[in-house]
Amino acid sequence: MKPLKILFADDDLKYSMLLKKFLEREGYEVTYAGNGRIALEQFPLVKPDLVLLDINMPEVNGFEVAEQIRAVDSKVLLFFLSDRSDKADRLKGFDLKGNDYLAKPFYPEELIARIRERCGPAERGATEEEVYRFGQTVFNYSTNEIRTGSRKALITSRQAELLRILARHPGVAVDREVLIEAGWGHVSYANSLALNVQITYLRRALKADTTVRIDALMKKGYVLRVVGFEF
Repeated sequence: MKPLKILFADDDLKYSMLLKKFLEREGYEVTYAGNGRIALEQFPLVKPDLVLLDINMPEVNGFEVAEQIRAVDSKVLLFFLSDRSDKADRLKGFDLKGNDYLAKPFYPEELIARIRERCGPAERGATEEEVYRFGQTVFNYSTNEIRTGSRKALITSRQAELLRILARHPGVAVDREVLIEAGWGHVSYANSLALNVQITYLRRALKADTTVRIDALMKKGYVLRVVGFEF
């Protein structure tokens, strides 16, 4: 199967590039349009499965883009992404047959969850599958899935990046800065705090396996351990 194709229209370039990168890391094929006019030009060329539309765009706003797209295509998915979250705007979005409406700011993981709810997980080729085994757990990095026996847990892409590094170095302390760079792209105090939160989520996702734990080592970082097994 081919990857889900997304046409993403938003005039905030910096924000858009970050979200585009996040979506691509999830396995989606993303075409970016810097305004509504470009989005309309790209639509027949890209033939997307999903269109992500900011509302406040120059030349042609997101509502106008949606209206013109719906005039020629009643099936493509339309998601509005906007800082305009009042009731009237949300209702207008749905009146234009939008399939979803996310108010900014939102977590990228929330958008991924909405996409998966509608379309299922992004298609990843079999050659890209990357699997790690430790204790009684199987971690599929390609699908963000953790399995312990019959129990399955889905984690976010950021959490998968962190667990991937830990799983590559079992029993070895991984420096905090290495994990922060992998998860957020740069080291900062805020991202250091965020790392603590994401590790907590990973511990919860792994709790079904009593032989596995993630330990914090003061001034060193974190280590993935399998209880009763020496690496």
